[in-house]
Amino acid sequence: MSTVEDLLRNHQQVIEDVRLIPGGSGIFDVAVNGELIYSKHETGRQAENGEISALFEKLLNK
Repeated sequence: MSTVEDLLRNHQQVIEDVRLIPGGSGIFDVAVNGELIYSKHETGRQAENGEISALFEKLLNK
C-alpha cells in the first residue's frame, strides 16, 4: 500500500489536501503544516509500511 493510500485510509477525516512533490535522487520528505515528520534523506532509508501514518498520528495527538 502506498503512503498516500495509508494516510487517506486512516486519517481522511482530518486531511484536507495531499500533495506529492518528488525530490532529486529519490529523496522525499513528509511535512505537515510545515513541520517535517519524515525525511528519507535524514534516515537514509525508505519508510516502512505504516511508519509515516504512525508519525502523522503522533503529530495529531500532540
